[in-house]
Amino acid sequence: MLSPQWLDELRSRVTLSSVIMRTTKLQKAGREWKACCPFHNENTPSFYVNDEKGFYHCFGCSAHGDVIRWMTDQRGLAFMDAIKELAAEAGMEVPAPDPRAAKQAEQRATLHDVMQAAQDWYRESLDTPAGAKARAYLDSRGFDAHTKERFGFGYAPSGRQAIKEALDQFEEPMLIEAGLRIGVDDKPPYDRFRDRLTMPIHDARGRVIGFAARILDADKKDAPKYLNSPDTPLFDKGRTLFNLHRAGPASRRSGRIVVVEGQMDCVAMAAAGFEEAVAPMGTALTEHQLTLLWRLVDAPILAFDGDKAGQRAVLKAIGRALPMLGPGKTLGTVRLPAGLDPDDLIRQKGAGAMGELLARPTSLLETLWEAERDAQPHDTPEAKAGLKARLLDHVDTIQHPDIKALYKRELLERFSAFAFPPRQQGREWKSDWKPRGRGGALPRPALSREAADRLLRITGGGGRDSLAASVIAGLMRYPDQVMRHEDALLRLCSLEPKLALAINSLIEAAEMLEPGENSPISGELGPTAPPDNARFAFLGEGLDPQVAREVLAEAVSLLVERPALEAALAAATARFETDPEAAFAEQQRLLKRKLDFERRLGHMASKRASRAEGPPDNSSSGDADPDGDMETD
Repeated sequence: MLSPQWLDELRSRVTLSSVIMRTTKLQKAGREWKACCPFHNENTPSFYVNDEKGFYHCFGCSAHGDVIRWMTDQRGLAFMDAIKELAAEAGMEVPAPDPRAAKQAEQRATLHDVMQAAQDWYRESLDTPAGAKARAYLDSRGFDAHTKERFGFGYAPSGRQAIKEALDQFEEPMLIEAGLRIGVDDKPPYDRFRDRLTMPIHDARGRVIGFAARILDADKKDAPKYLNSPDTPLFDKGRTLFNLHRAGPASRRSGRIVVVEGQMDCVAMAAAGFEEAVAPMGTALTEHQLTLLWRLVDAPILAFDGDKAGQRAVLKAIGRALPMLGPGKTLGTVRLPAGLDPDDLIRQKGAGAMGELLARPTSLLETLWEAERDAQPHDTPEAKAGLKARLLDHVDTIQHPDIKALYKRELLERFSAFAFPPRQQGREWKSDWKPRGRGGALPRPALSREAADRLLRITGGGGRDSLAASVIAGLMRYPDQVMRHEDALLRLCSLEPKLALAINSLIEAAEMLEPGENSPISGELGPTAPPDNARFAFLGEGLDPQVAREVLAEAVSLLVERPALEAALAAATARFETDPEAAFAEQQRLLKRKLDFERRLGHMASKRASRAEGPPDNSSSGDADPDGDMETD
């Protein structure tokens, strides 16, 4: 018995077009090959070969298959002969027969017989007097005879032993293994599906592997509305998509595949002409199901329900898709009206309304951005920082480096436009004021009165925190550095809430900078002067601007480091009562860090400005700026 993994490896090592070319003349058609179909007579090519997806398909006679199917159907070889020939070409050895695997294959073949017999019996039961409720339900949905027949609707009678009696040619253990009966240790087995409308679930080859069953009695509120087969040797709900065997060929005609939440939505979509619809098996979309979809089209469309649960399902699917994204492989989404599922939309507004939505799917990136942006209010710096953190968390899951970089850039651009919208040009400027040394031109960027007052209180209002005052003054002098340190500054907002409004004002002003513009940020009454108590090198007159920017970067990092160091020291002190030995060691380590912190702070004092361009003086830490300590407001 050959494992599915081995067969997949064989298919991946053999180029399908090269095999077909040996007997059929192919012509290049974009990313595919085309030819007149070798399975039926035709004058216009309708036979296509796709090497990337590993299949051939004829739109005339619906012939479809992979390289193994080609060898058996077109070349007429026996399955094992085809395998041996392809394996020799691929340089692979055919595994020796495994008796246990052969037995399992035989068992699966027998279970297929059980499932087909069950489907035949359910289908016959639909036409009996007991199936009247099921027929009435189908009529209420407006499904025509063709749709009912195509999807194989049936009826599971209400008796607990009905299917056992109907399929008495199969032994009880086999019915249990197929998921048709439930075996309980201390009770007799009983039928899984009772008094329900049934729909067969097929594998990719169209064989029945399970059932979905809908309740018909609305009074049974404690029973699940839909009941699917359990996982069996044939059916794995995480690796199966409802209606895939029909939607696959349809997707090659339409160029798209649509994922809906429920099986009945699939039926409604097909009845309305959208035959390329599939559905997961009552669970969130899995990685394997995404792989199945991407084998058919590059951008499957998610058309989940328009309620909150449906939107959560969309985000969960996106979360699973992000690590798997590859060049050209993505997802699209459509947002249905609130409270409607695809079936509701089609019945209320017609197939045209669904067609319009599917014609304009939203990209995965845009869906992700809108979902996170609208998830909660973002009216504070902390909330905006949280939005940015969530977006970057999503980006971090993407494995492909190019896609990861592009997503990060796109999402951060959207974040910046949202968090720091451009200010209106006609703000409150005093008409009689002309800025000094600018020839009468208004400085850009400039702050509103409120923002300017806020920064003035920090930089020149007599506060004791000279480090924060000087850093903000330095960023106002060198506004091109604001966005360079944006991540650190936003992190500081959460660590030092009292600085959040000032930092937000700085970022808003810096967003107004034109490329290459380095004009100092000013207030309504002109440029804001450095704080009186700030004596750091990057604020000194005559210092090389590039050196000043480098020293300012160190000051920003110190400002962010300070609250974390303070918190760690406080925590170590608090531990003295419970663990004095460990607390003392931790405190000593942190005190050394504090001394180093103060030493680094001292090197930025204005009295050392003359040495800023050279190596720092490590003579001692005792000459640190007395105002540049860890004291805060």
